Amino acid sequence: MAVATLVSGAGTAVAGAAVPAAGPLPGAVPQLSWAACGTTEDGTAAGVQCASAAVPLDHDEPDGEVVQIALARVPATDAANRIGSLFVNPGGPGGEFVTSLQEAGAGRFAALNARFDIVAFAPRGVAPSTPAIDCRVDPETGGPVVMPTPTPFDVDLDVLVAKAQSYVDACLANNGEILEHLSTANVARDLDLLRAAVGDDRLTYLGYSYGTLIGATYASLFPEGYRALVLDAAVDAEGYLNDPLSMTAEQAAGIEVALARFAEACAVDQVACSGFGGTDPYLAYDQLLAAAQARPIPADAYPGDPRPVSADDIRGVTIRLLYAKQLWGLLGLVLSEAAQGDASFIRALLDQVFRADNTSADRQFAIGASEMRYPRDDLQVYLDRGAESWASFPHFGGNSGYTEIHYALWPVHDEDAFTGPFEASGSAPAPLVIGTTYDPATPYAWAERLTDDLGTARLLTMEGDGHAAYGGESACIDSTTEAYLVGGALPAPGTVCRQETVFEAPRPVPTSAAAATQALSGLLLP
Repeated sequence: MAVATLVSGAGTAVAGAAVPAAGPLPGAVPQLSWAACGTTEDGTAAGVQCASAAVPLDHDEPDGEVVQIALARVPATDAANRIGSLFVNPGGPGGEFVTSLQEAGAGRFAALNARFDIVAFAPRGVAPSTPAIDCRVDPETGGPVVMPTPTPFDVDLDVLVAKAQSYVDACLANNGEILEHLSTANVARDLDLLRAAVGDDRLTYLGYSYGTLIGATYASLFPEGYRALVLDAAVDAEGYLNDPLSMTAEQAAGIEVALARFAEACAVDQVACSGFGGTDPYLAYDQLLAAAQARPIPADAYPGDPRPVSADDIRGVTIRLLYAKQLWGLLGLVLSEAAQGDASFIRALLDQVFRADNTSADRQFAIGASEMRYPRDDLQVYLDRGAESWASFPHFGGNSGYTEIHYALWPVHDEDAFTGPFEASGSAPAPLVIGTTYDPATPYAWAERLTDDLGTARLLTMEGDGHAAYGGESACIDSTTEAYLVGGALPAPGTVCRQETVFEAPRPVPTSAAAATQALSGLLLP
């Protein structure tokens, strides 16, 4: 695929004065009281301010009960040329940048921080906003993820339903009325009040992954309410909400492709891959899974939790490390160690990073289930889809079908959810949609579909790997995105940028499992 030449500043202006300002929803605009908060890991001040916004629990009752939305911001460094606020969201559903802003400041948004206050918000139901979803279960034994992952050879519908029902019951018992008001549409309504609360006439927004659904929903509900929307690692909004079983199957296909590309890169550069797999890393991966399935691999060198590592554990870590090409070298290292009989790095990553947040799966489930249209009358659909998934996706077939039955059992649905059509107004600025050609979590086709659905949106492509593009993957992506957000310039139609991230072994090579976890800082989106 050819890389289109990008001319700085070229394209259609999207932030002109002709776009009218949007008024807030009925009800009072939240009053924000900002205070210094947060420190970086080295103990110095992060320059972050925090506040809490009271918004209606039910936007149909603006004077009724409220929820508290947690916010964090890093004020613009060039106050004289400040444009306004840039709201950011990492995805999920259930993700938030408030905590990372408190810990690291502007981070990946440093270039934009000159002209914008960088504002993070924790969507309703997501801590540190309150109330926050917490089903109060052990995520490994009582959560929505079924382990060991069922296959067509051992699936038991009665067992799956019993486990799913137990989890659903726990979520219903431990969370209140917030469960009825978690939809993405209500997040978009909150966001419009937050926009007004920070004093912006129109919204400037950058969302990743599920965060693109928030942006697309905002564009549909508030068509004249934004000056710029960047939707990176785009979700197929219509499919996500109205045909979720097909979406999880497409995602499994994307993860399989990402694994194959990683294995191919390993075969070409064994140094970068820490010697994993020799001339056939793909075969070596299959052999490693088979060995762990037969006998979990010891993790004795990790004192925090020396439980042996299963094939499911290896799959889980693989998926998350495929999210960022910067982490492929770390993936090669942990697989190489495991193949030599020591899975301590994998156990450390599971405990310290991927399973450290005990409520992330609860949030993702409760938010999604409140609005996604899963089949509810025939559980055989899930058995059929599970069998099809394993037949099509031999490593990650568990991503679709068997493990989604809890969605069919969920009885609570947000009456104010919006499920389409997702359309951008022809008189509003054109959103910028970004897709990565080999994104394992949000396949590139989803970015194409969202662009088509929105109608006026412009698609910017990164030819490369990993989940999401803006923020250090490609100078072309970064400069194009920043030109759009700052000055309103859209890239030329068909613009393709190349990824510049290099596949290399971790430097320095981690000497402990704890050190390996530090390599992930800031690189993983929900």
